[in-house]
Amino acid sequence: MTVSVAIGVDVIRENDDVATQPSVELHIVSDSTGETAARLVQALEAQFPEQEFEEVRHARAESVDDLELAVRSARGRPAVVIYTLVDPEMRDAMRRLCRRARVHYCDLLGHPIDAVVRVSGQAARMTPGSRAPLNPAYFRRIEAMEFAVKYDDGVGTGLDEADIVLVGVSRTSKTPLSIYLGYLGHKVANVPVVKGIEPPRELWEIDPAKIVGLTIDANRLVEIRRGRLRNLGARNRQYAELIEIYEELEQATQIQRRLGCPVIDISELSIEETAQRILRTVESRRAEAEAARARV
Repeated sequence: MTVSVAIGVDVIRENDDVATQPSVELHIVSDSTGETAARLVQALEAQFPEQEFEEVRHARAESVDDLELAVRSARGRPAVVIYTLVDPEMRDAMRRLCRRARVHYCDLLGHPIDAVVRVSGQAARMTPGSRAPLNPAYFRRIEAMEFAVKYDDGVGTGLDEADIVLVGVSRTSKTPLSIYLGYLGHKVANVPVVKGIEPPRELWEIDPAKIVGLTIDANRLVEIRRGRLRNLGARNRQYAELIEIYEELEQATQIQRRLGCPVIDISELSIEETAQRILRTVESRRAEAEAARARV
């Protein structure tokens, strides 16, 4: 995919591959950093895996002149202008400019803000770059991320305190999943399965409903581990040998069966997709356990 990042009109191109079909330009216009729109653009691009895209970011658009510059760069091209502008006058100006230039556009904030105003009866602050307040949910996320770091890769105890416990061999994304789930507010500990080493005794004593196993295709794991060894300049060949990996995965499977935990194959999943499957799995198992206790 061809990706461009623009500040004003200066464009920095990365991975300028030859496209098999015309690329679609996604112009991200924001009165702040543009991160809100950028996250939506990532989800949008995922729905068109065969399409080449070029992202052009116009951050800190603070005047109508800035908006005109952005629209001018998209005019006459296969482009969509996606904007997050808080000020109603700036949104109106962008809409007029896009219509005049016959550029496709999408207002990400305007309609949601208007809808909330109508339902709540309260006026929006209309401050570009406003951040969510430091409420209890924010501090829970910070605490959960600190928990993930503290109890990463079987370090320390903490299994009883965790909301979720991940079990899998090395390089099955346990650490990034723990951090990401921590960002969502869930305390996650992870336990590595190491060949020839029995997992900690505490793993068999905690609530089984919060344990989730992770696995991965053996050949995919070989690629990941060999890449890691190259990056580290390490020479532990056994770590990335296919036979050794098969044995590790087999040991992990046996442990996960003994635990009676569900297992998620992460081979073709993103961190976000895996995290959502983990959450659904844990919530479902907890609901089943509560229903079973209620019947007793």
